[in-house]
Amino acid sequence: MNAKQVALVLCISVFVSFVGEISAAYAANSTHVSRLKKTKNCNRCNLASANLTGSRLIRAKLRSANLRNARLRGANLRGADLTRANLTRARLRYANLRSAKMGSANLNRANLRGANLRGARLGRANLSYADLRGANLRGADLRRANLRGAKFKQADLRGAKLKGAKNGNFRGAKNVRR
Repeated sequence: MNAKQVALVLCISVFVSFVGEISAAYAANSTHVSRLKKTKNCNRCNLASANLTGSRLIRAKLRSANLRNARLRGANLRGADLTRANLTRARLRYANLRSAKMGSANLNRANLRGANLRGARLGRANLSYADLRGANLRGADLRRANLRGAKFKQADLRGAKLKGAKNGNFRGAKNVRR
């Protein structure tokens, strides 16, 4: 091998190890996942990219938890406390979040299609570019939430509190009252 090939191999090796460290930094902490499943109490836990599909997490305590890219499709989070949680790009399709506390949570680009958010408290939450198509938002509190680019087609917003919600485009949503 000549010097250029050796340098290239070295650069590739350094890059691959760097990417591996970045991936590990965003991976869920297995101890935290176990704690959540056992106790339903995991405030400030690192659950990034965790597979919690279909999990039964009724009234779970997840304040300020990192659930970035978490897979929560069909999970039951009824009454859960997700205040200030990071749910960026979380997959919450068909999840039950009825009466969940989600104030100031980051749901940027989250998939909430068909989710039950009836009575959920989403005041000051970041729902920018979230997919809420077909979601049940009846009686949900969206006051002062960031709704820029969020999709609401066929979402039911009957009785939802929208005062001060920013950048909401409710085209195709049902029962919208401002």
